[in-house]
Amino acid sequence: MATEETPVFQIQRVYLKDLSLEQPNSPAILLEQEQPNVDIQLGVEANPVAEGIFEIAVTATVQTKIKDKTVFLVEAKQAGIFEIRNIPEDQMGAIVGIACPQIVYPYLRGNVADTITRAGFPPVHLAEINFQAMYEQQQAAAAEAGNATAQ
Repeated sequence: MATEETPVFQIQRVYLKDLSLEQPNSPAILLEQEQPNVDIQLGVEANPVAEGIFEIAVTATVQTKIKDKTVFLVEAKQAGIFEIRNIPEDQMGAIVGIACPQIVYPYLRGNVADTITRAGFPPVHLAEINFQAMYEQQQAAAAEAGNATAQ
């Protein structure tokens, strides 16, 4: 039988929280022969939902342009609800910032590629992400910002 001190890390649910597709310059832009520029932005959010329950969301914004005209814009937010209990405080950041996004991100990649394909475009495949490196960069930036404020 588990004690109250046993660490718990469980996925409760993974779901598509938000998805939008815009093609503001269609159909004219679809006749362009020039290759579009693709800009991809990613983000991670963590929000406590209840005691020991967290929603972790990974967002992606994919915008393609030819010159200054948008071909398409996809914004997606894939989220997961995780039960995380009895984890040492010094490990919580890594679990919320690395482990959870690594679980949610493949769903986001699939949904973004599928949406773009269904819109009539060649799929844009989001690259694999090293969430550990991303987390460490955020921690270093936060520490540097903290040092700058303290001076």
